[in-house]
Amino acid sequence: MELTEIDDPDHPRVTSSRRRRDDVRVWAADGGVLVLGRGIAGRLEAAVEVDADVRHRGLGRALVTAARHLAGGEPVWAQISPGNARSMRAFQAAGYVPVGAEALLTPR
Repeated sequence: MELTEIDDPDHPRVTSSRRRRDDVRVWAADGGVLVLGRGIAGRLEAAVEVDADVRHRGLGRALVTAARHLAGGEPVWAQISPGNARSMRAFQAAGYVPVGAEALLTPR
C-alpha cells in the first residue's frame, strides 16, 4: 500500500487530531487516512478513517498495520469508542489487543 504523508497543517484531519494529540503526522492512502500522534501520557496513538465507498476491502486493517511499521518498534495505542465495532475489528485483525477502557475527565 502506498502512503503519502500530508504536510498540510490546515488539512481537516490534521486540525482535528492536533486538538487531542501532539507531534501529529498524517498519511493518505487511496480511500483512507492514517494519523499517528502523542496522546495521553505521551503514548503513540493511531487513528484511521476509511471512505465509505471503499469499506469492507481491508483498507482499515492495512492502515493500522502500517501504523505499527511507521512506529519503529514503539508500542502503538488506539482510543476506540466501545460502540465502534468496525474500528475494533480492523485493529484486532491487524494484531492489536484490547487492554481495557479509560475515561478522561476534562475541565469544562
